[in-house]
Amino acid sequence: MAELILSKEIVVNKSASRVIGVMAFVILTALGAFVRLPLPFTPVPITLQTFFVLLSGAFLGSRLGAASQLGYILLGIAGLPIFTNAGSGLFYLFGPTGGYIFGFILAGYFIGRFIKYRQKNFISLFCLFCLADFLLLLSGVVWLKVIFGYRLSRLFLIGFIPFLPGDLIKAWAASFIYWKLKARIKEVF
Repeated sequence: MAELILSKEIVVNKSASRVIGVMAFVILTALGAFVRLPLPFTPVPITLQTFFVLLSGAFLGSRLGAASQLGYILLGIAGLPIFTNAGSGLFYLFGPTGGYIFGFILAGYFIGRFIKYRQKNFISLFCLFCLADFLLLLSGVVWLKVIFGYRLSRLFLIGFIPFLPGDLIKAWAASFIYWKLKARIKEVF
């Protein structure tokens, strides 16, 4: 039954499907911010956002994947309480999670740009998702260095290492979903 649904033509206008796709990933990224697990030793919580960031670039491509994440940021700056812990506004981005949030744009663009070269096998695809996630985490660590000025070893202990296990799981899940739907996604977007 699922195969029948996935094989049915549902896209009439690709431009409309792209706009809907961007809006969907703005909403999914915002919802991912509300699935959060605070950690006592770091000012940055674990969220589900990175899962949707990775999928946005994979499904929408580099430009639209980055655009969806920029749209998320702009809506948060405009005052919608869609950042982690229902935060909003421009000054929220100057807090500890600001670097990660801007890393969303980089990760979405990166994965969308290079995914066409990594579709031959699942392991290669998973490694690409991990690299995109690494960029996102590195953006966060750089920003933590700017605002706190800690030594690099401490920054990695509070801003990188605690997120690796969960991010590996999210990267694997996103890779798996993309792997299963990649043929259909090309038709839609």
